[in-house]
Amino acid sequence: MRTLLLLLTVIQAPTIEITPASLTLEVGESATLRAVIQGSDAQVVFFSGNRMALTVTPSGHVTANRPGTFVVTALLPDKPFDGAWDSYSRRDPGIRTTIEVTVAEPPLESIAIVGFPKQMYAGTTLPIRVLGTDTSGAERTDFTTRFLISNTDTEDAHTAETDGFGNVTALAPGSFTITADADGVSAEHHVNVIPNPTASLTLTASSREARTGDVVRFEASARSSAGERLEKIPITFALSSRPDPNRPESVGAGAPAQIDPLGRFVAEQPGIYTIVAMSGDRIARTSVLVTPRNVAREIEFLGHARVSDRITSDLWVWEGIDGRDYAVHGTWNAEGHAYFYDVTDPTDMKLIDKVQVDARTVNDVKVSEDGRICILSREGASNRRNGFVLLDVSDPHNVEILSTFDDGLTGGVHNVFIHEDHVYAVNNGRRWDVINVEDPRNPFRVSRFETKTPGRSVHDVWVRDGIAYQAGRSDGLIVVDVGGGGMGGSPTSPVEMGKFPQITGWNHAVWPFKSKSAGRSYVIGGDEAFYRNPLKPEAGGILWKEQIPSRAKGWLHFVEFDDMKEPREVARYQLPDSGPHNLWIDWDEEIMYVAHYDAGLRIVDISGELLGDLYRQGREIARFFSTDNEGFLANAPFAWGPQPHKGTIFFTDFNSGLWAIRLVPSDTATDGEE
Repeated sequence: MRTLLLLLTVIQAPTIEITPASLTLEVGESATLRAVIQGSDAQVVFFSGNRMALTVTPSGHVTANRPGTFVVTALLPDKPFDGAWDSYSRRDPGIRTTIEVTVAEPPLESIAIVGFPKQMYAGTTLPIRVLGTDTSGAERTDFTTRFLISNTDTEDAHTAETDGFGNVTALAPGSFTITADADGVSAEHHVNVIPNPTASLTLTASSREARTGDVVRFEASARSSAGERLEKIPITFALSSRPDPNRPESVGAGAPAQIDPLGRFVAEQPGIYTIVAMSGDRIARTSVLVTPRNVAREIEFLGHARVSDRITSDLWVWEGIDGRDYAVHGTWNAEGHAYFYDVTDPTDMKLIDKVQVDARTVNDVKVSEDGRICILSREGASNRRNGFVLLDVSDPHNVEILSTFDDGLTGGVHNVFIHEDHVYAVNNGRRWDVINVEDPRNPFRVSRFETKTPGRSVHDVWVRDGIAYQAGRSDGLIVVDVGGGGMGGSPTSPVEMGKFPQITGWNHAVWPFKSKSAGRSYVIGGDEAFYRNPLKPEAGGILWKEQIPSRAKGWLHFVEFDDMKEPREVARYQLPDSGPHNLWIDWDEEIMYVAHYDAGLRIVDISGELLGDLYRQGREIARFFSTDNEGFLANAPFAWGPQPHKGTIFFTDFNSGLWAIRLVPSDTATDGEE
């Protein structure tokens, strides 16, 4: 008998070792990481897990901007270094390893009590605001402060008191000192208390009846004993509530509501609410009846153009120059295709053309106002020169590639917008470049917009009426004049108008909204984040390779931008257990359409002034789950991007392609729910 001995040689993939293996820095400090690859002299590229907090250059130079613990990744790309670091992406399928970098919290150097008056009326209450400065020179509010009230006149006098949560109540005429202490540094503020001249209060409401979600404005007026109206008298609002006995649905559900210091009231549940205004020992009260919003409508399914062999990305719907209606959507992590449809009859959407470009992902698609030019974003090009592609879609049945623009855009273009013959292209998540496409065969760059924030980040840009709106992870929302903002901006010279930071760090999508019914300007920022999946906890984001359904988290932030210098977040739309992706707002109908990933398409009433939690106020009109048992991932709805067009709501689903539905008119709808 012969014995055949097989020798198996196991070829191990090279491994990366980062030195040092861990790193601790102070804010403002820098260091250099080195990467050693066993058995190879290939070059690696470094990435930061949080570019705002920790800046990392591709060659490994690390700069600490904010305190915390962060991850740095060293990547050995799947293709040799080509001399251009910005052509590599963290999504590259190469070999990688990570280390943690800890940035220590700088100690506080000083604190100050800001905005508190030097004089108070007896019987009034005011909040204390404390601002700190740390040793790096950064302003901070993220610290715990202890407050002490000491009477200036005599030890026996009881002039003021604090509730321990930063609110001070003046009790009697006299004087007192507020002492604030935080981490061993302190600040003092002296206050005089004078008699309160308020003899009476009156309280009026903009309405005595409202629906859930409607904002009612309360105005309190203080008058002296002579009947004169007193100005600048601090007035505190409070409320009590009870269920409406005539509405069983409100019994047992509670009646949550809020009233802000400006007297703006909104309720999430039906009920009877009593609002109380107080100044000293004077009070006034009035009540308001809140009824259900009752905006729910039915949805009618119209059509579905299935895509099941690859992942579907964003869409655009437009009226062609021939008067028919067309749609285009991209594909994600596949072979660089865009699909074109005739959707004139949404019950019979027909695939009429496919275009393939050099990319793994065509994430974003846009069509010009005249319906002639289409833009495809590119990521994962074989030559690592990404950029975007310009198409002639005058005849959507025979789409023609006109040109590719990749100059300075090699790192990948994730989102684009076209407005008045200019393309606004998000460049490698760092800035957006403006490219003139008046001659689409010969595009050329005219400007770029980039903040100076360390680790700056931009994910989305949307342009309307000459104003560009930017969404950027921790950079938040930024409004830029590109010709319509009245600040001298243009496509060749963008001018920043205002900004609002984003506390979650998940800012992903942006949409402007000028409410006709409320007379207010909002900018909506959408989060994007994902739960750690218990089926594969070591992986993050969308688990498409693993064929595992993903669950999103986050919410939509509604920010009032009427005052560009002082925007403020006033409302949110947040589902209990899912997060949004892309959205669309119909300004005329005042309806918001949200592709809510695993929670399907959500249609929301955003009429009137917005305040509080819009979901809990019953503003949801309808929902639709794009379930497909033959999808890329079967029976796993994952709504990606919506667009209403001529009464039809089109949207793409990550796992199943293009869908078309419509809202049933409210006068024919029943109490059913889709």
